[in-house]
Amino acid sequence: MIRDVTGIHKIRMLYLQLLYRCNFSCLHCFHGERLKHADAFTAEEAIGLVRLMREDYGTEAVTLLGGEPFVHKELPEVVLRTRRELGMRVEICTNGYRIERRLTELAPYVDLLRVSLEGVAATHDAMRRQGSHHAALSTLNLARELGVMTAATMTVTSRNIGEVLPLARIMQRFGARQLKLHCLRPVGNAVRHPELVVGDPAAYTRLREELRTAGLSIEVVLDEDLSEGGAPEVCPPTGGPRGIERIEADPRGALTMSCKAVGKDAHAFWYEKAEGRIVHRPTATDELTLAVPDVVYARV
Repeated sequence: MIRDVTGIHKIRMLYLQLLYRCNFSCLHCFHGERLKHADAFTAEEAIGLVRLMREDYGTEAVTLLGGEPFVHKELPEVVLRTRRELGMRVEICTNGYRIERRLTELAPYVDLLRVSLEGVAATHDAMRRQGSHHAALSTLNLARELGVMTAATMTVTSRNIGEVLPLARIMQRFGARQLKLHCLRPVGNAVRHPELVVGDPAAYTRLREELRTAGLSIEVVLDEDLSEGGAPEVCPPTGGPRGIERIEADPRGALTMSCKAVGKDAHAFWYEKAEGRIVHRPTATDELTLAVPDVVYARV
C-alpha cells in the first residue's frame, strides 16, 4: 500500500514502538499523556509487521522502543524471532534503568543498544528520574562486558546544551560508538515545558564548533535543526520508485515516515494488526498532504 500511494519501494529500518508504558515520565517525552495508555503490540503482531516490512519493502533492521521496551513482557520473543526467524538486525533504544537481567539474556541477539542520556548526573536525573544517570552508565558498562555494541542519544535543551561535550567524552570512555543529538520538538510533555527550548539559536553554532574542535574519537551525529537557520526543508521527490531510511510504528499501529511528524497524529498509513496489512487513511493534516520533511542528520 505504501508503494502504491508514494512509489516508495525500500524502507531500510522499522522503528517499532512496542508499547506506550514506561517506568519514566520525562519532561520532554513526545508521547505525553499517551504514556498512560495501554496500547501495545503483542509479540505475534510485532513479528507480523516486521515480516511484512522485510518482504514488501526490503527492511533490513528493526529498532525496538517504547515507552520503555524492556518493560514489555514479550520483548525476548520479539528480539529472538526477529533475529532467528527473519535474520534481521536488532537495535533497542532504552533508558537503561534496571535492565541487567534481561540485557544479559538478550545480549547475543542485540546488534546495538542505544541508551538515552540527557546530560551529566543531576541534569539527566532532573529530566528523567532520580538515580537514572547512574543506572544508564551501569547499563553501558554491562553491555560492554557482554560484548554488545552501544550508542547514546540526547535531546538538546536549554538545560543540557552545555553538557553535550562532557557527555560525549564520558561516552567515549564507556566505549559507545556514537552520540546522536536530537532537536527538542514541541509535542507531548515538551508542550508543558517551553523553558526547555534553546532560546538563542547561535548556541547551536557554538556547540558545533566546540564539538568540531574537541578531537573526539566518538562519532557525533546531529539533527540539522540544531543550527541557527534550521534544517533545509527537504521533502521526498515526487514520482517514481525510491527508498527512505525509516518508518515508525506506534503502539496503535499508526505508521509515520517523517521524524518531524512523530507524536503529532500526522500519519497517512496504519498497520491493521488483526488483518496483518497496511492501509492508507489520508487526512487533510497527514504528513503526505502537508509534505512534512523528514529530519536531516549530519556528522559533526
